[in-house]
Amino acid sequence: MLTIGCHLSTEGGYLAMAHEAESIHATTFQFFTRNPRGGRARTIDPKDLTAFKKYAPTVGIDVIMGYASYTMNMVGPDQSKRDFALAEFAEDLARMEETPHNLYALHCGNAEGQSISAACELLADAMNATLQPSQTTRVALLTMSGRGTEIGSTFEQLAQVLAGVKLPDRVGVCLDTCNLWNAGYDIVDDLDGVLKTFDEQVGLDRVFAVHLTDAEYGKGSHEGRHANIGEGTIGFDALVAVVNHPALANKPFYLEEPHALLSEYMKSIDRFRTARNQHR
Repeated sequence: MLTIGCHLSTEGGYLAMAHEAESIHATTFQFFTRNPRGGRARTIDPKDLTAFKKYAPTVGIDVIMGYASYTMNMVGPDQSKRDFALAEFAEDLARMEETPHNLYALHCGNAEGQSISAACELLADAMNATLQPSQTTRVALLTMSGRGTEIGSTFEQLAQVLAGVKLPDRVGVCLDTCNLWNAGYDIVDDLDGVLKTFDEQVGLDRVFAVHLTDAEYGKGSHEGRHANIGEGTIGFDALVAVVNHPALANKPFYLEEPHALLSEYMKSIDRFRTARNQHR
């Protein structure tokens, strides 16, 4: 079965997101754990949480993915800013345990004048300082486009971070197709080759999820800007190949499009479901 969904608003709580997901034929969803530009997290309503846990399995929702704020940077040179980000990270992981055995997507961060290698070490240190063996949440480091001083845009960087993590089963990768393409990986004409390289350097078993995104800019641009599905430089057919690739087919997929309209997300979800069924 294709596990696919999109980003939803937390405005009405968990149960409302499950209802929205069902209404657009989604079997998973992604949500911000707090304001995407930083700030306090919304209070979790225990009654809403209980209702969600009861309802979600009835509509085929087995996995969901929280998404860290864009401003969280645990690898910069400023210790006070790192400490603040670490506190947000720890709080987010504790909140994710309210819905156990799910995913938490995280931008790798910005080196901001440090060496890339030093920033990668700091990210591994952040994982080790925060993750506990008792936690069930798995952290999915997003592949990045390499814009500015971002880390996580090469498989070598991701491999360095993961090699330093002491709880390897708790930390993996969320492949973002737009960012892969903008980072210079040719997922349009050489998807097999890209995944082979990823497997050799990181390991396909470390892929926890996929951001299914089209790109406004071309391969190697390092921009990381999304386009509507099928209207960008990657295109629908190349994204279908990602969805249907045997190494990725059983992963959860999350659509991100600039319009953020549920009606349009439903159209994209239905298109990918049709393409999956035709592939069989």
